[in-house]
Amino acid sequence: MEYVTAVPHSRSEAAAPARSGRRSLAVALLCGALGAAVTLLATRQRWSQGSATVAGGAFRLTAKGSDVTGVPAALAVVGLAALVAVFAVRKAGRLAVAALLTLSGAGIVAASLVGASDSSALDDKAARAAGDSSATVAALSHTGWPYVAAAGGALILLAGLLALRYGSLWPAMSGRYERGTDRPRRTARPVDPERPEEMWKALDRGEDPTGA
Repeated sequence: MEYVTAVPHSRSEAAAPARSGRRSLAVALLCGALGAAVTLLATRQRWSQGSATVAGGAFRLTAKGSDVTGVPAALAVVGLAALVAVFAVRKAGRLAVAALLTLSGAGIVAASLVGASDSSALDDKAARAAGDSSATVAALSHTGWPYVAAAGGALILLAGLLALRYGSLWPAMSGRYERGTDRPRRTARPVDPERPEEMWKALDRGEDPTGA
């Protein structure tokens, strides 16, 4: 009786990392773009509300996320730029950009959670409304939007972790767009000496119109 030894398919084994790279790339792009959009949207919403006593009456005050802290929105833009820049660099540069993407997501989460209980923005508004620097907001309450911003930051954080883990398998920008790459020279076209405008065009292209 003959026994057949199973031989692993080298082609399928080589294709496994490529499939992992494509899947991780798709997830990272989705998470990064969605996380930045969610964070930017959340910072434009009302995060807290309260009231201040003005002329013996209650004056209603509200604060948007951008009033409380500008960190989440700024880091969302940085994270989105880093996600795009991942494809323009290689090796150590890609690792550094992936780390920046990860830190951007972590910073958004931290800043959003701190802002979820912050009252300083409304205290400043209460002081201006009452004309008294010592005035503070009363009946303070918060909404759930800071946690939505934190969720957006978590998505960017996940995209950064995927870039750190699988970034080496992702495609990079074509070498012809990189600085210092030799570009193929165009073959000089013959110039009709009886047409001066063609000679000027050849000179503009850096070609020798005489063909020497």
